[in-house]
Amino acid sequence: MYKWQMTNHKLKITICILFCAGLLAAPLVSHQPISAQPPPKPDLRFGAVEAFYAPEAATQAGVGWERVLFWWRGLQPNGPHEWDVHYFPDGVLNEEQAQGREIVGMLANAPDWANGGQGTAGVPQGLYLPYNDANNLWGQFVHRIVSLYKGRIDHWVIWNEPDVWDPDHPGYTWAGSVEDYYQLLKVGYLAAKEANPQCTIHLAGLTYWWDAEHHREQYFNRFLNVVAQEPTAPDHNYYFDVVTLHIYFRTQSVYDIVTSFRQTMREHGFEKPVWINETNAPPSQDPQDPVADPRFVVTLDEQASFIIQSFALSLAAGAERIAVYKMIDWPKPADAVEPYGLLRDDGSSRPAFAAYQVVTTYFAGTQEAFLERSTNLDQVTLVQGERTTTVIWNRSPAPKKGIIPAIAPQALLVDKEGHTETVVAVDGRYTLELAGAVCSDPGCMIPGSPLLLVEKGPVAARGSLIPSPPTPLPTDTPMPLLIDTATPAPTETPTWTPVPTDTPLPSATPSHTPVPTATPVMNNPASVQGLLDALRYLGIYLVCVVILVVTYFGGALIWWWRNQKQRGSG
Repeated sequence: MYKWQMTNHKLKITICILFCAGLLAAPLVSHQPISAQPPPKPDLRFGAVEAFYAPEAATQAGVGWERVLFWWRGLQPNGPHEWDVHYFPDGVLNEEQAQGREIVGMLANAPDWANGGQGTAGVPQGLYLPYNDANNLWGQFVHRIVSLYKGRIDHWVIWNEPDVWDPDHPGYTWAGSVEDYYQLLKVGYLAAKEANPQCTIHLAGLTYWWDAEHHREQYFNRFLNVVAQEPTAPDHNYYFDVVTLHIYFRTQSVYDIVTSFRQTMREHGFEKPVWINETNAPPSQDPQDPVADPRFVVTLDEQASFIIQSFALSLAAGAERIAVYKMIDWPKPADAVEPYGLLRDDGSSRPAFAAYQVVTTYFAGTQEAFLERSTNLDQVTLVQGERTTTVIWNRSPAPKKGIIPAIAPQALLVDKEGHTETVVAVDGRYTLELAGAVCSDPGCMIPGSPLLLVEKGPVAARGSLIPSPPTPLPTDTPMPLLIDTATPAPTETPTWTPVPTDTPLPSATPSHTPVPTATPVMNNPASVQGLLDALRYLGIYLVCVVILVVTYFGGALIWWWRNQKQRGSG
């Protein structure tokens, strides 16, 4: 009996110890949801052409949309009654949409049977017949493909770069006149809207430089002059919903070209969204993919800088969406063609891939953006509600200091590789060391490496932390003479000139993804949770000590009482 009572007592104590151990271990369990949360949806404004060739990398990069080429001659190579269902498989489309990427289709490249054997740039036959006429081959094709993908692909670009006028150039795609292209667009618009009234029709991507470098009137202006002669155009939204641009190599031209096109639309009495469907500064100096005789000399490092600068300037100019051309070099480009991809054809990443990730991470949720310029520096401020991101770079070949009035006492500093560090404002300002432009090409097209300053707080608070100037002394107070005092060297302080623009971004903007900023300890949710866990652990510990003490001594007292009782009865 004695051994059983002692064993029973020890068993109770053991159970209490195990129970308390479980309670003590509970605060150490990671506070994670039971089921894994899906990744946040990417910001639809940031895209990459043909991301489906590298879907996993596209997801890692945060690609929100992509353009896919639907060559007419690939879908119906031999006649109007065939359709290649394997051209862009539904499985690929479904997987891309499952990753949150929106597909934008581009229609071009008429087959020989549809244009009388004129080649890929030929004008389709029957184009000037009514859009729904059976012999209007283009109208029939557009209606069929838009119907087929209704609800899955609702954005369609009509043709590609009709302003490239040199038949010997690889980018030559349109042999018709400006009037012919307007008819192509008109037929495509009416056929597509009948098939899917909710679809969006994009003007063909225009290059700007093909006309600018040869001192020709811009194709866009010539096109709008043709549209203006059509009485029915205003009733049909001028037969297009979005202007599309392709802008390469020159950083500053991104801002200038977008604002120029928007001004041209205003001069014609309307304004539409602008998308940049292609932008990049493809490197000629990639050791793995060198270009023997490039038109522009661009290093891998400069390409990475261009990615961040071009996306920042696009937002500042009011572009609704921007896409890099392209996700991966697949198929592998010819030796004479620059390698455009964020990834090489073997899947290895260029520095531009990390720069693109910086864009999708820290530019997301931008509600408004504006550009300010000084003598040597460009600064784009991204308004993101209770967060403000400032992107700054140096146009000069010499290193410069950038001085930014602070919004918060500390901020997150991000470079184009995605490295971060916490910086502290001094006297209400951040002073950043900005590298000079490398100027690999004699034109010095791409400025120096950009930096991002991510601050917690609205842009209206900028400069609020700068100390007030000292109160001036009364005018009748005698001032001591300064004798033999050396005059200090002047400090270069940038004087910012806001670039005039009415460029708020569309109001339907996805809410931004919070960016980790340098947060004081007591305001950091993780720190607060840690303190609560410590208090909880201490409380459970004290409770367990009390339980163990009561169990031990209570059990010992009961055992002594029962033992005494047995002796008395004996």
